[in-house]
Amino acid sequence: MKKSLKLSLCVLLAFSCMSLWAVDLGLVLDQTAAYGSADFDYKGILIPSFSALLGDSGGLYVSLGANIQNNPWAVVPEILRTDFYWRSGNGEFRFGRMQYSDPLGFIADGLFDGLRYSLDTNAGTFSAGAWYTGLLYKKRANITMTSVELESKSADLDYSDFINTYFAPKRVLAALDWEHPSIAEFIRLKFSLLGQLDLSADDFKAGLHSQYLAGKLTLPAGIFVFDLGGCFELIEVSDEIKIAMAGELGISLPLPTPFDDRFSFLGRFSSGVPEGDTRITAFQPLTTATQGDLVEAKFSGLSILTLDYLARFHRTFSAGVSASYFILSDLGGTCIKMGNEGWFGGMELYGRATWSPVSDIQLNLGGGVFLPQLGNAAPDDDIRWKIELNLIMALY
Repeated sequence: MKKSLKLSLCVLLAFSCMSLWAVDLGLVLDQTAAYGSADFDYKGILIPSFSALLGDSGGLYVSLGANIQNNPWAVVPEILRTDFYWRSGNGEFRFGRMQYSDPLGFIADGLFDGLRYSLDTNAGTFSAGAWYTGLLYKKRANITMTSVELESKSADLDYSDFINTYFAPKRVLAALDWEHPSIAEFIRLKFSLLGQLDLSADDFKAGLHSQYLAGKLTLPAGIFVFDLGGCFELIEVSDEIKIAMAGELGISLPLPTPFDDRFSFLGRFSSGVPEGDTRITAFQPLTTATQGDLVEAKFSGLSILTLDYLARFHRTFSAGVSASYFILSDLGGTCIKMGNEGWFGGMELYGRATWSPVSDIQLNLGGGVFLPQLGNAAPDDDIRWKIELNLIMALY
């Protein structure tokens, strides 16, 4: 009798604990094959994930990745987003490997290891966070602030020297953010104050440290939607402080057609190194948000003008085309993806189509060309072209 009672209590306790957990498992396969002037390229990743609700206030999310790539062929393991959160009142605390992005999306954007606290108020959402980059996979982190970091990111992973060839540069990022989704019921504002410290250099004073003040405004005006953003940066190298700037202007316009489509313009500017001894230097983001589908240039010493058309012709099918023109901010070679014989880099034309017959399957086809002959930075360079096919499947 006592044994039966103990067994019953254990079963009830187990079920009561399980009832506190809402568990969800997932498995996603994302693979891309591309062929073009740079030869064949294949990248794939298998992402298993686990998520669970912890009571009414908390949650846990864990995701891993197995990257498959060629040139050379290799399988690269990775820990992706893996974080714990807890909500209390209007606040939320989050700890682990999480996604963070600045208001403009080109200063610091990606996965970071650390913690963040957010508080929702009538005056908007305030948040503060601190993160470390040195445990991330270097090609996921995409940090290339210095020539040494660029060379390290480009090097292949060597399992015999895993520690020195896998991890991203050692940097610390801290951010204070404020966002209001609807001032006067139609204006959206975002502001951030960010700072990063370089821990990779042997001498801390010789490292590249930087601080950013960034903001973005979204304003609907009639049928138009305007996005205006800017960033002011202080860069510290060897006790010398310099200034850099970046900004963007976006305009989108829905068209009066039977299907859902829009036309948009995006202009981005980042400072370069002007001639003469001045305090202004090239803009240096923490993470490299590449510009262009073929050019894939770092947003430093570069300006881009893009016209884009995107249409959803059916609930399962959408397509678009874009034209981007690249302009150098200096002729000193800041933008390493182009020549420096003149200011105008050339034009990129790119088209893409997406078909998603069911929610678990998405097929993306893209292709385009980059024409340096339409500029004077490197008019004798060969035309670059690429066709790529991407398949994303949620296996469960």
